[in-house]
Amino acid sequence: MERSTIIFDGECNLCNGVIGKLVQYAPKDQFDMVPFQSPYGQELLKNRGMETGQLETVVLIDEAGTHTLSTGFLRILASIPAWRWAVVLVESIPRPLRDYIYRIAATNRVRWFGKSQACAVSL
Repeated sequence: MERSTIIFDGECNLCNGVIGKLVQYAPKDQFDMVPFQSPYGQELLKNRGMETGQLETVVLIDEAGTHTLSTGFLRILASIPAWRWAVVLVESIPRPLRDYIYRIAATNRVRWFGKSQACAVSL
């Protein structure tokens, strides 16, 4: 199985919390987790023609391509056996509505959860 890469905001408390849970529950050696603020994160985003100044979505890069917004997040959750039921439930919501809700959370994440001085992972 090829490792997937998750690019996330390393300064966001919510993002760091989710990454911490993934480290705890996801199958070992499944993901490389890369803060977008890192040189490697910046390089990955540039190579995909994505914005590098600010990250408003989690980015999952896997064997099927690059995934963002609710689809990227759901693909990540689907890799955790205990959370697969939630994915099935949420996927029943039309993607435009899922992405709209995701964008609201992404836009307000630092205001709601704060900014971290340390990243959940180090490179």
